[in-house]
Amino acid sequence: MLRIDGSKGEGGGQVLRTSLALSLVTGTPFTMTNIRAGRAKPGLLRQHLTAVKAAEAVGAAEVSGAELGSRELTFQPRALAAGNYHFAVGTAGSATLVLQTVLPALLAAKEPSTLMLEGGTHNPAAPPFDFLARAYLPLLRRMGADVTATLDRPGFFPAGGGKFRVDVRPQALKPLSLMSRGRVLRREAKAVVSMIPFDVAKRELETVGSLLELRPDQLRPEELKRGQGPGNALVVEVESEHVTEVFTGFGERGKRAETVAEEVAAEVKRYLNAEVPVGEHLCDQLLLLCALARGGEFRTLPLDGHALTQLETMAHFLDVKVDVGEVDRDVRDVVVRG
Repeated sequence: MLRIDGSKGEGGGQVLRTSLALSLVTGTPFTMTNIRAGRAKPGLLRQHLTAVKAAEAVGAAEVSGAELGSRELTFQPRALAAGNYHFAVGTAGSATLVLQTVLPALLAAKEPSTLMLEGGTHNPAAPPFDFLARAYLPLLRRMGADVTATLDRPGFFPAGGGKFRVDVRPQALKPLSLMSRGRVLRREAKAVVSMIPFDVAKRELETVGSLLELRPDQLRPEELKRGQGPGNALVVEVESEHVTEVFTGFGERGKRAETVAEEVAAEVKRYLNAEVPVGEHLCDQLLLLCALARGGEFRTLPLDGHALTQLETMAHFLDVKVDVGEVDRDVRDVVVRG
């Protein structure tokens, strides 16, 4: 049985989620200590516990330590089980991260699966549904997977209450080559507000539009009339010939709308100026997919703590070689070999 120190790397939930995903795919049991030791509230929070429970169901696993606040977990998968699943975080914790924990296993199952997931769909420190639908899943489909996702209702932090459906048809992943993004075809900014003043959306769009030199027809305010609690998200989508990237900022109490827009615009500018196809947040997701496909290559920004943590965690379960080459100060080439 593998022994994994959860405090390594970025010291958060990613070590746990990736370990669960790869344990399911490879059938390798593990024990993890120091779970989320690098966070202000260490141990399993609701969204991490939901991910564990989801992995337990999909892998018919034997689990010990699956309790709120637990800092140690033992996970022993028995057999992958396709089916119709319903996983609810119960808070605004990220439901998209729960999906990414079990999706690799369901792609390797023998029958199709359907998942209904409830919780946060648009919250900080996690991929929002827009990223999942517009950036992540299209690349997964290019690698041969047959996965579709449909948003029923969004759920913002801190209320949560979001819900979406995912349909999965098992398919072996093929290596991906993504070394160029090609010509930029479309740029669009969307500001969504729920149960907060509509003026927040207008101010965010005015600021991000000015900083990114967007036309009025590229700015889209959206007010949710039946939201699950107050919330705000600013989403900028950059569609290019070979890839679509999504950048998101979230409104917070005491944070000016202009500041939210300035932070998102800075992230978009860095991506555009580097002329890479893969942004910072998509990078660590692609690392795992290419490792599962036993091959792939892509050009990206310098690897952040999440990507480096992904590399370290994957090495426990998979015999793959990952080379990261520096092309320029802000450009890296990543090559994965099985």
